[in-house]
Amino acid sequence: MKDMVTLGTTGITVNKNGFGALPIQRISQEDAVHLARKAYKAGIRFFDTARAYTDSEVKLGEAFEGIRSEVYIATKTAAQNAEDFWEDLHTSLRNLRTEYIDLYQFHNPAFCPKPGDGSGLYEAALEAKEKGMIRHIGLTNHRLTVAKEAIESGLYETLQFPFSYISGEQELELVELCRAKNVGFIAMKGLSGGLITNSAAAYAFEVQYDNVLPIWGVQRETELDEFLSYIDDPPRMNEELRAVIEKDCAELRGEFCRGCGYCMPCPVGIEINSCARMSLLLRRSPAAAYLSPEGQAKMKKIENCLHCNQCKAKCPYGLDTPALLARNYEDYKRVLAGEIKV
Repeated sequence: MKDMVTLGTTGITVNKNGFGALPIQRISQEDAVHLARKAYKAGIRFFDTARAYTDSEVKLGEAFEGIRSEVYIATKTAAQNAEDFWEDLHTSLRNLRTEYIDLYQFHNPAFCPKPGDGSGLYEAALEAKEKGMIRHIGLTNHRLTVAKEAIESGLYETLQFPFSYISGEQELELVELCRAKNVGFIAMKGLSGGLITNSAAAYAFEVQYDNVLPIWGVQRETELDEFLSYIDDPPRMNEELRAVIEKDCAELRGEFCRGCGYCMPCPVGIEINSCARMSLLLRRSPAAAYLSPEGQAKMKKIENCLHCNQCKAKCPYGLDTPALLARNYEDYKRVLAGEIKV
């Protein structure tokens, strides 16, 4: 039996596998279109993208030409004012080859857009909805304060927020607050940016929450096949999967980089969203690529850190990013020297 979820007041009802299009910006047009169409043919109906995801909208636009009415498309704008909002919306409509967006979301704003706040953003969204250009209004975020404000405002039909089995009590409270307010909860980073490697455990965790729609980011067909197999044969929480989750929580909860990238760009070119979690990446995925000459060059840039704290100020999780970079670099050098085996 398929696991289904309804996104709050939107009335959008889909199976528990949403498709997050962020990773498809990294693969060819042909491969991306193939993955999206395969997902559709297997029963996935909710597809999430954004103006910020380079050419992902274009790829989805080609994939869904001729079947537009059979899928739900969510995209996002990072606009800070009404003029840029309209420019983004028109670009998204053109890229996606559609006359309307099912769910239009404000993309990780530092504040909760509201009528009369001076930005004109929410007023523009309402006008776009009245014109039929968008059907529902949502917000994505990495900040608990903004997320809570959005839910409690009554202005938003959905919230998109990081949620995985290594999330803490605060994220669980958001899920329950969305339930109480009838706001749809879209879970991004269900695999915590690649740190969670057991997709069955990740799925079994998410499916426990009947108001949560996880959007799985895939860029390889084998990854997609895993999640497609769960449509008709969904994993259920059992002792084996609980053990996996307990082990991962012990290793991953606490002060670690989620890889969201909102600290970027770095003034000296450090790839913060990978370098600040290198210790975990080395131990949870094939290490060869990270230890290559190219990988070493990326990590060596940490030596040029200005300690300007721009990354620390922008981190939605309040991490001491420069200190985290330094610790990861020291660990990396020990792994490279053979002092630590991974």
